[in-house]
Amino acid sequence: MTSSFWSRILVSVVGLPVVLVLVWVGGWWLWLLTVVAGLIALHEFYVVARPLRPLVPAGYAGLILTLLGAQLGGSIWMVGGFLTTLAFAFLLKGISDTRQSLTVAVATTVLGVAWTAFGLAYLLLLRDLPDHGRLAVFTVVLAVFAADTLAYFTGKLVGRHKLAPVLSPGKTWEGLAASTLMAVLVPFFALYHQDFLSVGESLALGAVIAVAAPVGDLFESAVKRDLGVKDSGGLLLGHGGVLDRLDALLFASVASFYAILALT
Repeated sequence: MTSSFWSRILVSVVGLPVVLVLVWVGGWWLWLLTVVAGLIALHEFYVVARPLRPLVPAGYAGLILTLLGAQLGGSIWMVGGFLTTLAFAFLLKGISDTRQSLTVAVATTVLGVAWTAFGLAYLLLLRDLPDHGRLAVFTVVLAVFAADTLAYFTGKLVGRHKLAPVLSPGKTWEGLAASTLMAVLVPFFALYHQDFLSVGESLALGAVIAVAAPVGDLFESAVKRDLGVKDSGGLLLGHGGVLDRLDALLFASVASFYAILALT
């Protein structure tokens, strides 16, 4: 646990400030961050899904176009960018010489883009919310990070009851309780007296994050178990790969965007 503990601290101390600075700046700098993080995360997924023969160039192109659409034209062009993934994948499969099922190869390619690109694209959409976009992204990112961190250490220190022993043996109900509390408290304090969401609405947003983030985490655990791997990669030391670090945020960003639209 010691090496994992210190590697997590190191990655957090270095990485989190960089992310927050680029969220503050916004614009194309934040877009560039999402593209780099998205391409790395998508690459990690395609590596572990290699037996399914994903059409990698089509996935990379689809991710970039999805994020470009979100940056330039909002949700409509975001969807348009994503749909190019299907067309590119079909064309590449048509000229490739692999014997993998077209359905499996194309579905794997599209799943990777939908999973990574949409989650990151919704961060861009959150950042573009009128007046409070910066505050919205800060709140979601910090809530997910704090909840995930507290869940990890609570599970390691006092976790006794397994949450999903088949999908993710390391997760505990004690960790989930701690992460739920943190996910609700961060929006409450971050948005208190900010003329954005009321106290009740802030708590509702926290509840949405508290549900969506663990589901995103468990979704990645299910995918990794299905593909027979422990981590998506080793780039972030104790955090595993970039996809391991983003899994909760990819789901929470989508859920938070729609929750904020519904609440405001």
